[in-house]
Amino acid sequence: QVQLVESGGGLVQPGGSLRLSCAASGSILVINTVHWYRQAPGKQRDLVASISRGGTTNYLDSVRGRFTISRDNAKNTVYLQMNSLKSEDTAVYSCNANMVTIYRPYEYDYWGQGTQVTVSS
Repeated sequence: QVQLVESGGGLVQPGGSLRLSCAASGSILVINTVHWYRQAPGKQRDLVASISRGGTTNYLDSVRGRFTISRDNAKNTVYLQMNSLKSEDTAVYSCNANMVTIYRPYEYDYWGQGTQVTVSS
């Protein structure tokens, strides 16, 4: 019923750009803070960026100035614009959204399935 679906991943050369999307669907009442995480094989999951319901943003130091998180509330979608990509950015990127839904009428963290980003020559 309630889903988060990431899209926009792929293969890009170093220095290139990519825009990820996280689209929420279902019986959603409120979308609070949304986070983008990433995890490379054998590495821990890192918080990359977050955006509050009011638009306040936070970034991992290593991506600040290169990545921009934004949201389109009318579309229930959050974006992660990634510029000046480096090989170190290669990972599965996952969306986490704190939401209140009809199904769970209280704050709860929902996860998408993840989208692969590969930065390579």
